[in-house]
Amino acid sequence: MTTPADSRLTRPRLPEPRGPVSAGVVEALRSGGSPVTGGAEATADPYGDDLQLALYVLYELHYQGFAGAPADDSREWDPELLALRATLEQPFLAALRADAERPESAEAALDALLVEPAGHQPGSVSHHLRRTHRLPELREYAALRSLYHLKEADPHAWMIPRLHGRAKAGLVAVEYDEFGAGRAEDVHARLYAELMADLGLEPAYGHYLDAAPAAALTTVNLMSLFGLHRALRGALVGHFAAVEVTSPPGSRRLADALRKAGAGPAAVRFYEEHVEADAVHEQVVRRDVVAGLLADEPELDADIAFGAAATSLVEDRLGAMLLDAWAHGRSALLPGHHADAVAEPA
Repeated sequence: MTTPADSRLTRPRLPEPRGPVSAGVVEALRSGGSPVTGGAEATADPYGDDLQLALYVLYELHYQGFAGAPADDSREWDPELLALRATLEQPFLAALRADAERPESAEAALDALLVEPAGHQPGSVSHHLRRTHRLPELREYAALRSLYHLKEADPHAWMIPRLHGRAKAGLVAVEYDEFGAGRAEDVHARLYAELMADLGLEPAYGHYLDAAPAAALTTVNLMSLFGLHRALRGALVGHFAAVEVTSPPGSRRLADALRKAGAGPAAVRFYEEHVEADAVHEQVVRRDVVAGLLADEPELDADIAFGAAATSLVEDRLGAMLLDAWAHGRSALLPGHHADAVAEPA
């Protein structure tokens, strides 16, 4: 098993394709050739496994890359891969705009997220896990969330050169905490790797990509989509704000669930850290990042609201998938990756 400190020192293997589009992308990276999809991208489901895996792989070229992909680093800006990525982004973004709610304003969107109804919420994964505290479910949840948390805050760093003044200062203050406030051992991605090791999971970066259904990939792809396009900087700020607003209560419930399940201190620590840190971050994000951006660029209000609403949409889709699987006694992981085997090396 990879040590938590070495989580980001390895590249994940290229995933198994899930259709003609992802097959074309994976083969292009493996062979060093052009992506051949047979035009399947024109009819691919924007939320489906094939398109979402293809997008995830293409976005990952801007992060860690893959093992077994010759000249992987040089293909980050490959014109053919970028053209295919743009083609895939169009239906994904159109679906998000069509399906996400339309808040009146950024303020209204974030105010709605602050409402925390009393009692157990049937559509909430964190409420469910705190109530049931089943270790197999917690381990599946941790494995799926690792696709983001092992690079936590990296997608939001794309905002730094695209903001200025008060908005930039507030963002960097939050990112500084996310990246350990100068201490490598406190980087949040490192803390998550320690959580995974505590739960008997493999903490190597990207290890559970083949186990992750489209709904899990979509939550990560959303950040990369917003982050890699300067025109969507407002949407990324909305996403960032939504995450910070909802993190403290959800993290408190997940810390409780892990304690009840008998998890060790490293697993509990990750979420306890977010209870305290994100309560402060939420104020900084609203007061400085969102308000600062709107003071400079008020025309981005609708984009910020869209980013927050799109975040809720993809998180709700993932939550519904998880809860439906668990309610019917199924693993939430893709076939061949059941709960009892989730920790086994690939």
